[in-house]
Amino acid sequence: MSPAPRDVAQIRLDNALLLFDEFVSATVKHPDAATLRGLERRFAERLQIQPSYWSQIKGRARQIGERLARQFEQLCHKPQGWMDIDHQSPSAMAAAQTQAQAAEPDAPPSTPQDDDERFIIGLVLTYYRRHPQRARTRLLDLLGEVLTPSPAPAVKAAPKPGATPASELDDWRRAQQGVAPLKKKR
Repeated sequence: MSPAPRDVAQIRLDNALLLFDEFVSATVKHPDAATLRGLERRFAERLQIQPSYWSQIKGRARQIGERLARQFEQLCHKPQGWMDIDHQSPSAMAAAQTQAQAAEPDAPPSTPQDDDERFIIGLVLTYYRRHPQRARTRLLDLLGEVLTPSPAPAVKAAPKPGATPASELDDWRRAQQGVAPLKKKR
C-alpha cells in the first residue's frame, strides 16, 4: 500500500524550512544557537514578514497560504509552484519536475534573469508609478535614441592641401555675423 499523499500545508512548511536551511548554509559556516536566532530574524526580513510570524509558521500555529507561498518563491528566487512540490521524496520530486517542464518549457524572455535586471525593473516601475506620463515620455525618448539606428555618417571628400574645408568656412562666417568690429587704437 502506498503512503498517503501529504497535504499542501505540510509540504509548504517543509519547503519553507528547506529555504531557511539554504539561507543558513549560505550565510554562516558553523551556526550556533545565538547565531540562529539572529538568522531567523534576517530570514524573516528577507521574506518580508515579521519574525514573530515566521516563528508561528515554524511552530505550526500559522499555515503558509497561496499568496505567502508565491512571495517566498519570488524572494528566494525559486520557480513558481516550488513551494507546493514535495522536495522530500525523490519520486514526488521527479514527477513534479517533469510536470513543471511540460507546463512551462522556458521562462519568457522578458522575465528578469538576475538581481541586476530585477533592480532595474524595480527602478523603472517605481518611477512610472510616481510619474506615469513623464516616465512614459522619457522612457520612450530614451529607448528611441538607443533602438533607432543612427544614420550612416556622410563620407566627406578629402580637402585639397592648404584649402579650408567649406563647412569650416561656413561656420566661421556664421560666427562672425553677430560680432561687432574692433575699434582702432588712437
